[in-house]
Amino acid sequence: MATPALRALRRGYKDSRITFVANKVVAEALSPSEFYDEWLILQGGFFKQIKSIRNGRYDCAILFKNSFSCALKIFLSGIKERVGYNRDMRGALLTKTLSPPKKPDGSFLPRPMMLYYLELLSCIGIEDSDTSMTLSVSDKDDKSLDEKLGAKLDKDKKLAIVVPGGAFGPSKCWPTKNYAELCDTLIQEHNCLAVVSVAPNEKEISEAICNQAKNELIDLAQTPLSLGELKALFKRADIVITNDTGPRHFAVALDRKVVTLFGPNDPVWTDSKHKLEIQLVANTDCSPCGNPVCKRDKRLCMESITVEKVIEAVKELL
Repeated sequence: MATPALRALRRGYKDSRITFVANKVVAEALSPSEFYDEWLILQGGFFKQIKSIRNGRYDCAILFKNSFSCALKIFLSGIKERVGYNRDMRGALLTKTLSPPKKPDGSFLPRPMMLYYLELLSCIGIEDSDTSMTLSVSDKDDKSLDEKLGAKLDKDKKLAIVVPGGAFGPSKCWPTKNYAELCDTLIQEHNCLAVVSVAPNEKEISEAICNQAKNELIDLAQTPLSLGELKALFKRADIVITNDTGPRHFAVALDRKVVTLFGPNDPVWTDSKHKLEIQLVANTDCSPCGNPVCKRDKRLCMESITVEKVIEAVKELL
């Protein structure tokens, strides 16, 4: 969701050396890209990371992360110009700040994160309204994907990917029996290959879906992919049906057709205005609550989204 701001930064500083500073996971997700000149992969402990940043001799640091520790690292690295949001008690560590919009009660006002990141750049004179997300896939990852899954990817069938998990917590997960029924419909009525995409720690979710489905599914828990390979797979998808979780943003950024299911999370935070996305939002008195774990006996919000509603959205997009 930061890619619109990263693109705007590249446009505004065409002749500057731009370094992306992050961990390996972020680097794999954002690479390759024309928005940076080089990567600095953070490794080791707190002070080793500070030394790595200091060695880059940077003139300006723009902090998209909101954490206090991130601001402290940049402050201690000696970079003169430090730009970030004034929140989480870190304002004194920054030289140029922007205050995030808040409600009268002091809580943060829901706002698309694409705009949130873009607006931060106003601190350094960059104004841009293009909120479209973007990602690229390397030829290497495309080839590697074929080596791992090529035999299973039938080019005569549509490729449908379902994403039933979510690092946020179980409250945003649609029931596995619903995903199983959906996958059977995709296969039987839409000539699809159904792929279940889960994180390494979500094997139980994909196993439950595959066991409940009447048809054979491709379970990525049995053939783990790197983030680069996962992007390559999503780029080939005809449709993605997903909880509001990370791979959803891969699908949007790669301009795929997407059906997103919203329960405890407010869709405003991640609304990209993607023309090929249908958002199905729970209609219950308790949502959006923002709780990772539901405080009720049943996840009423997610269960209020019926299989029929999802299938109807799939039909519309396909």
